[in-house]
Amino acid sequence: MELRRASSLDELDGGLLLSGGTELVPLLRNGLVQGDSLVDIRGVVPRGIDGPRIGAGATLAELECDPQVPDALREACRLAASPQLRNMGTLGGNLLQSTRCWYWRLNWPCRLHGGDECFAQEGEHREHAIFANDFCASAHPSDVAAALLALDATLRTTRRTVPLAELYRLPTEDDRSTTTLEPGELILEVELPEVERSVYLKAMERKRWSFPIVGVAAARAGGTTRIALAGVAPVPWLLDGSLDTATPLPRNAYKVEVAKALVRRAQDALAA
Repeated sequence: MELRRASSLDELDGGLLLSGGTELVPLLRNGLVQGDSLVDIRGVVPRGIDGPRIGAGATLAELECDPQVPDALREACRLAASPQLRNMGTLGGNLLQSTRCWYWRLNWPCRLHGGDECFAQEGEHREHAIFANDFCASAHPSDVAAALLALDATLRTTRRTVPLAELYRLPTEDDRSTTTLEPGELILEVELPEVERSVYLKAMERKRWSFPIVGVAAARAGGTTRIALAGVAPVPWLLDGSLDTATPLPRNAYKVEVAKALVRRAQDALAA
C-alpha cells in the first residue's frame, strides 16, 4: 500500500485519508476498509483551538486540557480513550468513528455491510441501540459527537458549513451510510456557540477508557438546555422529549434506566 503526504487540499483526490490513525488502522488490519493508498492529511487539516473554533486535526488530548473548551467537550475527550489514544486521535476522526457492533466488526453480512438482516436484533444486543433501532441496532460510540451535539456545534468541511447534527443520518434500505459526507469531503473545523454551562456523564463497562454504554451531554445557553446521548442509537442522539419513547430490545432495556439516571444527574449539575 502506498503512503502519500498531502501538501494541499487539492491533493486529496483518491486514497484513504489518514490523520491520527486510531480508527482507520484497526479497520484496515481487520479488512473492514480497503484501499490502494493512504493519504496523510496532518499537514493540511487545521489544528489548534482559537476561541470558539477548533481545528479537526486537534487531538483529544489537546482538547481535554484547554480552558477555552467547554466542560462537556473536555470531559468527553478525557473519558473517550486511554492517554496514548487521546494523544493520537483527532477531533475529526473521532466524529467519524464506525460502530462497535460486534457483528459489523466481525464482517457479518449485516445491513451496514449491505446485507438484509440486523443480526443484533435477534442476537446479542446488550450494548446496542434503544432508539431508531428498527433497521439497524448499532450504537454510535463517540462521546465527543454527543458533547458537540449538545453544544449545538457547527461543522465546516471542504464543501459546506452545517450544524453538526447534519453530519449524521440514520441508515436506510437505499443508503446504508450513517454520515452525510460525500466522497472526498473533509471535515476542517468545528465552531462552538457560547454556553453558560455544560456537563458530560458516562456509564461504561470499566471505570476508565471504555466505549459508552450510555453517555449524556447537557449544555445550557440562553435559558435553553440541550441534551444529547452517545451509545443509544446508530447516530449521536439529540434528546427531544422523554426517554420513555425509547424502543429497547429484549436485553438492553436497562440502558433506558441508566440514561434516565444520567440525564437527571446532568440536569442537576447544570442547575447547581
